[in-house]
Amino acid sequence: MVDVTAILSNPAIAAVVAGLLGMSPAAPPVTAATVSDALARPSVSVVSAYESPLNPALHPTLNSGLETGLPNGVPKPFIGPDPVGGGSSLDTIARLDGVSLLEELSRLSATELAEFIATYPTALDELTTSPPPASTVAGWWDTTTPSARATLARDIPGLVGNLEGLPYSVRDEANRNFLTATAHDIHAQLDAGVGRAMEDELEGRLEMLASVEESLRRGPSGEPRTLIALDVTGDGRAVVGIGSLADADYVTFYVPGMYVGVSQQLVDWTGNAETALIEQQAWLERLDQPGKVATVAWIGYHTPTLVNIAGMDLAYEGRDALTSSLQGLDAASASDPFVSIVAHSYGSTAAMLALEENDVSVDALIMVGSPGSPATSVDDLKVANGNVWVAASDTDPIPRSGVFGSQPLDADFGAHRFSVHAMTDPISGEQLTDITGHVYYFWPGTTSVRNTALIAIDQGALVSTDGGVARASAAR
Repeated sequence: MVDVTAILSNPAIAAVVAGLLGMSPAAPPVTAATVSDALARPSVSVVSAYESPLNPALHPTLNSGLETGLPNGVPKPFIGPDPVGGGSSLDTIARLDGVSLLEELSRLSATELAEFIATYPTALDELTTSPPPASTVAGWWDTTTPSARATLARDIPGLVGNLEGLPYSVRDEANRNFLTATAHDIHAQLDAGVGRAMEDELEGRLEMLASVEESLRRGPSGEPRTLIALDVTGDGRAVVGIGSLADADYVTFYVPGMYVGVSQQLVDWTGNAETALIEQQAWLERLDQPGKVATVAWIGYHTPTLVNIAGMDLAYEGRDALTSSLQGLDAASASDPFVSIVAHSYGSTAAMLALEENDVSVDALIMVGSPGSPATSVDDLKVANGNVWVAASDTDPIPRSGVFGSQPLDADFGAHRFSVHAMTDPISGEQLTDITGHVYYFWPGTTSVRNTALIAIDQGALVSTDGGVARASAAR
């Protein structure tokens, strides 16, 4: 047993203990009996292990005693880091991750947040690349004060704009501000003068940013466009929504394959999503069906080129990024929309990986020009009621490659086949055109666009097949 009385007989230790307990250092010698008596006083606060011991709003009496109860020259007892942003030092905050880090950042003042950004940029980078689950982010945002939200969106727009689970309007504003600020910084670097190699790199990034800006202009539908995600590093990534994703009844993600990058293809890919939205709206009106439509031009992963098309690494990147986007929709949507994925080429591999391996599901999966995936059948995919559709042009060489495993065109895969051949629409009377090659599945006026639009609004019974019209049982 430790002799407490002997330890407390040391004058220096006794003075420290006396100060902590609110006793005068000039009091009679401290014994075990006097310690027990002091601890029994009601004026001594008991601090919960889940509360900050240095928060004066929670424990003013205790904190006051810590500040004034020790004689001059006697060091204060160590309890924790210096209080910053609700009880943690910036260094301590930088060691956190996930929603714990978000929570502490929301408590910082604007000055402290600026210091944190300058001192610990890697902590923010890691939070952006490995964010918490969308549902957790949504819950945290709901409990964050309006002033803290405004500070975070203003000072860390690149983070806020890419957090799945936040309202799309918040992300759009943050990403647009981030887009503007990034372009401004690049122009400043160019004006200051840089080397030739760096100049070429910066000019390339400006071209990418200009493509994003152009993709945000309203198209023929008149529907607003939302910058859902933006990554300005490397070749970049961007996700643009058309229509109101927050309250849409039908939401369709368009997932691209190889060679679809932000700089050169985002404008066209957003145009494809616009074409789909117009087609879906037209069919709802034609069928006298209620509902609002939103589509998503999703370049949320780095698509492959000829250099890396044979590998699966980027498909796994797409798998996880698409999963996050779908979970973000689930967390941010005020409705329960019918969610579809239209995936082209290598994008179909990423989509099938997400629906096979990750905790995410959709109401319809539509694949064109697919090179396959490890999934062996529709039963491996988390798609409601096996509502999986597939098509390919007669002259598309990719589906015959068998590069990535099972081919969804094969009968034993179990997917519904839809036509991409020229035809006269049996309902509208419109003359629809054929698809040739690998890249024209999303052109206006094609049978392909007509059929994918019908599937995306839950009208699979009206889809044309090469043998006529799909069976009613194919609809959800």
